[in-house]
Amino acid sequence: MTEKKTNKLKILNDPIYGFITIPNALIYDLIEHPYFQRLRRVSQMGLSHLVYPGAHHTRFHHAIGCMHLMQKAVQILQFKGVEISEDEANAVYIAILLHDIGHGPFSHALEQSIVTGIHHEAISLKFMEALNVEFDGQLTLAIQIFKGNYHRKFLYQLIASQLDMDRLDYLKRDSFYTGVAEGNINSERLIVMLNVKDDKLVVEEKGIYSVEKFIVARRLMYWQVYLHKTGLVAEKLLVKVLKRAKELVSKGVKLPASKAFTYFLEHQINNDNFTFKTLKTFSRLDDYDVLSAIKEWIANEDMVLSKLCETLINRQLPKVIIQNTPFSELEINEVNNNVKEAFNLSTEELDYFVYYGEISNQAYDSTQNNIQILFKNGDIKDITAASDHLNIKALSKPVYKYYMCYPKK
Repeated sequence: MTEKKTNKLKILNDPIYGFITIPNALIYDLIEHPYFQRLRRVSQMGLSHLVYPGAHHTRFHHAIGCMHLMQKAVQILQFKGVEISEDEANAVYIAILLHDIGHGPFSHALEQSIVTGIHHEAISLKFMEALNVEFDGQLTLAIQIFKGNYHRKFLYQLIASQLDMDRLDYLKRDSFYTGVAEGNINSERLIVMLNVKDDKLVVEEKGIYSVEKFIVARRLMYWQVYLHKTGLVAEKLLVKVLKRAKELVSKGVKLPASKAFTYFLEHQINNDNFTFKTLKTFSRLDDYDVLSAIKEWIANEDMVLSKLCETLINRQLPKVIIQNTPFSELEINEVNNNVKEAFNLSTEELDYFVYYGEISNQAYDSTQNNIQILFKNGDIKDITAASDHLNIKALSKPVYKYYMCYPKK
């Protein structure tokens, strides 16, 4: 009996772009790999679903969407006479597909809590290098472009710049799933307006208004969604849960958790000791491990851990105040004393219930990988110089806000 061959040229149905085609067998095999399938169990927006109930989409959705947009971008650039070989095209598809494969549970929310001093981009690179060994070097060019080492720099800009396929997908996708219409950018028009001049990615003059809309949408999505005060306090709470769990484990307390999660609770992992064994363990870790452990920890005899977990699971979140100026020492001391007295907490325990800090948003940064506008006469200008929209220059400055969280009762 002959073995039935798998059809590897699949079509996926995406709620935003419609039908997405998988371009070749190698990319199909990468998508099918357990490392990539894990992204189905990693939420794209951390705990934002506690604010926007529809925001349950995953890193898997996002990665597939980015690959689709990259296919469109390559087609447009080739149509405009930019030479991109089949190998280069395939490499940028792979690089953008795997750009977020290193995200841990709840994405950015636990970026420095599961492992410290190593960002998800560096873990993505470790995954890509491991896959390259498994796939006999077929990812070598993709890795080169991903690291920015390839001589054609515009290919890197398609993956990582201020108008890359990553941003074009997540703004549109997050806007769709949250229902926040302000973030709905015209990614298709932005891609159609792309071109390459002197090995730099540029946007043709006709696309200037779409770029302005994109920058404004990014600002609105950050304040309205990504830095929404309820989402912010939920994610800070999640970080505190992990901090307490690690503290208890370091003192010899046994906490129920999956094998993969237990490994990261018991070991302080950073860039220096992030081995292949660590990577294999990390590849088995997702939102489900963390969430099921937190549900178990509600019954823990440690009052701090139990209370934090219960607060998070039942969405009885702390009060959060956000303002434009830093909190005074007097305000902080007053809140600290009130909470300490009300809950009979030690100074050490207080840190788990009262926390404050700053958040910032810079919709556009004109100092790095900036958005260049190509005029009909061949001139190239940064969007801040090219635009007559007064807000664009203002949006290139970082805006800081300050938050304080403490129990409601």
